[in-house]
Amino acid sequence: MSLSTARSFLSEAGYGEQELDANSALMELDKGLRSGKLGEQCEAVVLFPKLFQKYPFPILINSAFLKLADIFRLGNNFLRLCVLKVTQQSEKHLEKILNVDEFVKRVFSVIHSNDPVARAITLRMLGSLATIIPERKNAHHSVHQSLDSHDNVEVEAAIFASACFSAYVSMWSMLSAQTLIPMLQHMHHNASLASSSRELLQQLVTSYPSTPMVIVTLHTFTQLAASSLIDIPKQLQLLLQYLKEDPRKAVKRLAIQDLKLLAKKAPHLWNRENTQTLCECALSSPYNSLKLGMLSVLSTLSGTIAIKQYFHPGTGGASAPPRLTDLVKLVQECCYHSNLAVAAHGVTVLANIAISCPEKDMMQLEQDTVMGLESLLVLCSQDDSPRAQATLKTALTSLVQLLKSRPHLSQSAVEFLLCQLHLAHDPSRVLMCHALAAIATQLPVLGEGMLGDLVDLYRVASHSSTDKQQELLVSLATVVFVASQSCLSAEVKTVIKQQLENVANGWTVYCIARQASKDLLNLLYQSLRTRVASEHFYFWLNSLKEFSQAEQCLNGLEDGDYSAAMTAIAEALRSYQKGIASLTAASTPLSPLSYQCDFVKLRIDTLQGLSQLICTCNSLKTSPPPAIATTIALTSGNELQRCGRIAMQMRVSMDEFRSLAARYADLYQSSFDADSATLRNVELQQQSCLLVSHVIEALILDPHSASFQDYGTLGSVQTESEYERRMMSVFNHVLEEVEGLSRKHPPVSYLHTGCLCDAVIALLKVPLSFQRYFFQKLQSTSIKLALSPSPRTPTEPIPVQNNQQLTLKVEGVVQHGSTPGLFRKIQSVCLNVSSTLQSKTGGPEYKIPLDSNTNEIEQRVEPHNDYFSTQFLLNFSILGSHTVNVEASVVDESGIEWKTGPKTTVSVKSLEDPYAQQLRHNQQQQQQAQQARPETAPAPQRSSVYARFQ
Repeated sequence: MSLSTARSFLSEAGYGEQELDANSALMELDKGLRSGKLGEQCEAVVLFPKLFQKYPFPILINSAFLKLADIFRLGNNFLRLCVLKVTQQSEKHLEKILNVDEFVKRVFSVIHSNDPVARAITLRMLGSLATIIPERKNAHHSVHQSLDSHDNVEVEAAIFASACFSAYVSMWSMLSAQTLIPMLQHMHHNASLASSSRELLQQLVTSYPSTPMVIVTLHTFTQLAASSLIDIPKQLQLLLQYLKEDPRKAVKRLAIQDLKLLAKKAPHLWNRENTQTLCECALSSPYNSLKLGMLSVLSTLSGTIAIKQYFHPGTGGASAPPRLTDLVKLVQECCYHSNLAVAAHGVTVLANIAISCPEKDMMQLEQDTVMGLESLLVLCSQDDSPRAQATLKTALTSLVQLLKSRPHLSQSAVEFLLCQLHLAHDPSRVLMCHALAAIATQLPVLGEGMLGDLVDLYRVASHSSTDKQQELLVSLATVVFVASQSCLSAEVKTVIKQQLENVANGWTVYCIARQASKDLLNLLYQSLRTRVASEHFYFWLNSLKEFSQAEQCLNGLEDGDYSAAMTAIAEALRSYQKGIASLTAASTPLSPLSYQCDFVKLRIDTLQGLSQLICTCNSLKTSPPPAIATTIALTSGNELQRCGRIAMQMRVSMDEFRSLAARYADLYQSSFDADSATLRNVELQQQSCLLVSHVIEALILDPHSASFQDYGTLGSVQTESEYERRMMSVFNHVLEEVEGLSRKHPPVSYLHTGCLCDAVIALLKVPLSFQRYFFQKLQSTSIKLALSPSPRTPTEPIPVQNNQQLTLKVEGVVQHGSTPGLFRKIQSVCLNVSSTLQSKTGGPEYKIPLDSNTNEIEQRVEPHNDYFSTQFLLNFSILGSHTVNVEASVVDESGIEWKTGPKTTVSVKSLEDPYAQQLRHNQQQQQQAQQARPETAPAPQRSSVYARFQ
């Protein structure tokens, strides 16, 4: 086998391909390392990071790094450089090296080479290993000694190694601190060390006023203050002093860069004087580059609490009107600057001021902000350059934020954007459509007014199939769908279909279908099914078509028409069953579509429950309570007997909806990678099930003890989407109707069942929203577990003696996708270990405490570099076969636990201790012997014994 085989081992396995084990891949790479050809050796070395990523467990990583250390010791400088790069790329796996001493010994032997390049590579290697050898004195000595080398390459390597070690060693030599200024930024392990480092930097910046020295010292000053936190106010004053008084542009540029760092790090520590000094420097600066930098700092501060501290100082001093301050004068000048970046920062700061300062005399400032934004939008919409597009995006973001806090400005802003849409270039149109969609989402009342202009623009929008034209089609269609709110008119649907048939490609049609309303989805997915090359894609599109058709069946429901509702639900369930079959066929091992299947199954069960509830309500007419129902109720003391058989059916329905709510909660907890809109959608479905169960209880089962206080705050919850607004409106309406009816009429009457059926229809009239996570997974997080000891074969149990405890070691690796931590990050991993007795074997019957019969242990572990391990002590005192279940869940930064899995099972067989078994056998033999001895004794002796007592 060759290195190409090893590459195939380490590549992603395709559908239907079988992955080989780690030992085979390591053996193939080892053959490449022992090859006589330099190219094959280098190729083998660079494949090791993929090996670590695919099999990130300590035993393999330890063996692999020892092999790399041998190559580093015996190879040439190029091989050493390759090993160094591999080590730096695999930094998070270094802590899994078991034989650290042997590994460092092989690497450190090269430090005595006569080749300065080899020594330099070794120094960088030692610096890269600082996380696992922070206190190795021989490494410290070699780094210090190399600082005095006459070879520049070796000195640079020693500086790199010193910076690496200083991040992990608190008592690094002060001699190195004086020699290597940037290393002082890591001297924040305690307050005294940070204070002494700051004093040293203060002496250096005063004693060595040259430009390079001042730049390095000031930046180190800032890094140290940002890490220690307590010296940030002093550092702000120092940087502003250099910005104001030092004439050198390089020093001013460095001061601006560090001020922006501190503005992001600690904006709450900026007082009014700091911001005022920065404004004065920007007003007096003749250089556009420096003014741009200072405005970027102010732009960062304007979105934080610092802007409120500027206009409302907490010291009790009088504050000037906002429009008369230097900050407002500065940004008003910059709004119309010839430099687009300066103008963008100017309108951003001005918009944030208008948002943060709700004074009564802010009308003039609002008008200035809108005029500045409009002028910048006109200028940038005619320019296709990347700088103009970035400025346009910044201006539109500020406009959307301003309109969210100042709704009275929205009408004129929407009219302006619609006018500019006809004149702008295609890239600018895409961004403006995104802004219009955001405005229409915040203020739905504006949607109908912009619909006519959007449709006219859509007719003439696309004349080619370029990427920008396709993106423009998607953006315009999205705004049309958001603006329409309700079902699209026939004219709008005709216009959209004509454009899609003429110039749109398949991906564009799919993107539009994801945003489309239910009456257009069916046609779009129908046209896409035959344009894909994979049967899995065909089944996926077919399932989406069936789901859209199912939801379309529920669109025409009317209040009070219960038989039509039953028919519509039956039709929807028929389409959903077809869709779930296609969705299951679209699943693959690499893409199991577990969330999609669970969500659709819950929707099917919810529709079935609602249909059964309507049938139960109708049973009051078909099977009313018997004439003796009142007598039975008085005799039994159960008031529900007055209602007849409908009471039991209602109780079954209530339990069913509570079970559905619990299943929605489980789906919520398992969706760690979902975006907030998707999670909110699942939460709304759960609340709808809880609402139905509460309505059943409040109207029929227990109207006296039912409380509406827990649902009183639903109307005050701030909603983010039209679907959420409609659902919350339905919730509030249903609760009001139920509360009014439950107080006026005793159960159960046609009014109660009619109210229940009306609540069901009201919920069904809100079309289901399929959120982004149903179509696209932006964040991917998974956990792989490895248990030791592990059986040699999956079916073979692990033997353990019943008088001993089994030490179960659980190791795990957290794997991420391309955008880790996009929505939430893992803070810790919760491991739950439980054991269950499967079958009991023969043995002595001991009185064993109840706690010793089962194992139920839970531990939380914080992963380090995406790796974690812990151990459990398990007791198996009962002889027989046991099943041990290990389940992992994650805890995010907010302390919320998510049931992500995986769940691993291992079999354990509890055996009797050989010594106890032998002892038990001996006791049994003795007992048998004692039982047999009286039977062989002579009878006269027994008689003589009894005769003595006569």
